[in-house]
Amino acid sequence: MRHRKLNRLNGFDYSKDNTYFITSCVQNKYPLLGKIIGEEMQLNELGKIIERQWYWLEEQYSYVKLHAFVVMPDHIHGLIEIDRNLKIEENQKIKSISQLIGAFKTNSSKEIHLKWDESFAWQRSFHDRIVRDENEYQRIFKYIVENPIKWAQNIQENM
Repeated sequence: MRHRKLNRLNGFDYSKDNTYFITSCVQNKYPLLGKIIGEEMQLNELGKIIERQWYWLEEQYSYVKLHAFVVMPDHIHGLIEIDRNLKIEENQKIKSISQLIGAFKTNSSKEIHLKWDESFAWQRSFHDRIVRDENEYQRIFKYIVENPIKWAQNIQENM
């Protein structure tokens, strides 16, 4: 029997204060969330729901701080920080990054199913990277912001 690769760092507490780089793809990488026009991402209605649900995380969970974020045609990239100092309620349980991304994916899928497309699905799980220092943060931030530009350049190079 084939064992599934573990996606998370073994032994690391993913509810711990840190910044995490997240990538999640639409199932089968179908470009359902909009198009790159020129060097900018133009969100369609599904992409707008995804974007709204991402920002909902910060509204819903006081200890979440969102940094760079982009919706691409078939995936998202975001920097999300867990910061206990932002916590409002004394006994508030801090969700792990997996629980937070699970809430995001569940809520965005539900809204898309109700309003637009019952077949929409995210790929199972997501990719994360624990941001280790300021240089790495700056490099990832730039990567996220410039992702639509790079997408457009890749399309032009492959024509």
